[in-house]
Amino acid sequence: MNKHFTKFNASSIAIHSLIFLLPVLVLTTKVGVGLCSFAFFFAAIFYRHKAMTALRSHFAEIRSVLLAFGIFLLLAIANAIFSPDGQLRDLEKPFRMLLAVAAMLTVLACRPKRKALWWGLIIGTFASAAFIIYQRWGMGIVRPGGLINSITFGDIVLCMGLMCMAATLDFSGRAIIWPSLGALAGLIASIATGTRGGWIALVLSMVLLLCYGDVLRGRWRKGLALLGAGVLISAVFIPQTGMRERIDQGVNDVQQYFNGEQRFTSVGTRLELWRTAWHLIERNPLVGAGETSVKQQVKQMVADGQSEAFVLEFAHYHNDILQQLVYGGLLGLLVWFSTLLMPFLFFLRQMRQPERAAPALAGMLLTLSYFSFGLTEVIFWSTRSAMFYALMVFILAGFCLTGRGASAAADLLRRGA
Repeated sequence: MNKHFTKFNASSIAIHSLIFLLPVLVLTTKVGVGLCSFAFFFAAIFYRHKAMTALRSHFAEIRSVLLAFGIFLLLAIANAIFSPDGQLRDLEKPFRMLLAVAAMLTVLACRPKRKALWWGLIIGTFASAAFIIYQRWGMGIVRPGGLINSITFGDIVLCMGLMCMAATLDFSGRAIIWPSLGALAGLIASIATGTRGGWIALVLSMVLLLCYGDVLRGRWRKGLALLGAGVLISAVFIPQTGMRERIDQGVNDVQQYFNGEQRFTSVGTRLELWRTAWHLIERNPLVGAGETSVKQQVKQMVADGQSEAFVLEFAHYHNDILQQLVYGGLLGLLVWFSTLLMPFLFFLRQMRQPERAAPALAGMLLTLSYFSFGLTEVIFWSTRSAMFYALMVFILAGFCLTGRGASAAADLLRRGA
């Protein structure tokens, strides 16, 4: 009996630790996401009987999400086989993203408490904020990015902070201060990176949160919303943040681009890449073109004076939608977009049940944020970023389906606290 209890306790601690560590390690280590994804995979194999039994009972709810990631992989396989530029390495990302379903299977089998994830997000935003603040004002790096580039770091940490907002539904009383501080830390860390693309996600997420006003009920949540708005506004007027400078620079870049004065600027580069991408899309709108063909076409466009020479220096087009259209056409875009839309619709349906509100809202904020990030950056270009998205989608889906640890959320929504 004692041996059984010890085994169960050790297993429970291991699974809770794994869920906790994913958001903690994503921005503070180079290998954290990869290690967590492999750990979830082996955990799913170990608990495969329980996991499959649980999956069968919830399959109707989750099948659209599984189908989206499955078709995404199938299209990648087809491109690898039939495209002249197809390579096996192009399968790694979609294959690993589909295997992230192991995280959901682990949650379904072990039914851990979801506060393990919330505390992981809280500690993760704290650690990431401390790291980036030290780089920015301690080391004097103008555009710090931790161990990765500043844009991806700023986007992911902001996304984590927004999910902390949803986590407040699972906390009550003064304990709400912890996810609230996590949300604030994510915002501050994003500002410290100087990343502007996250501002779109912030605006759209605030609209979503206002639509589900339960998150802003209670003095702690309203106080957090006011504090967050205050921090954002103050950052514009505090020179040390560089936010006002970034705004002015963006406006100036746009003016210079359209006046024909200077195109090789931060925003001007994006506008030129987008214009070039659109010309490529017009030539192959349905199925796109291979990498070799795209490079040849761009070189010809530069030679003909249709595009600036600096576009040849960039590996992607700084926009997920255009990136998919260039290389996959309308078909590729629809398949890729389904990996965002299907999870969003799944989480939207889960919002109907109060006990699932916290992970469902976090999932909606996650998918909406990644879509927003992709408007000015190819956020799925990084394997780390893509895997964090897939793992979080399936972890949150697992928590929605189990409904475990939701009493605080249900009580909160019932009382309107």
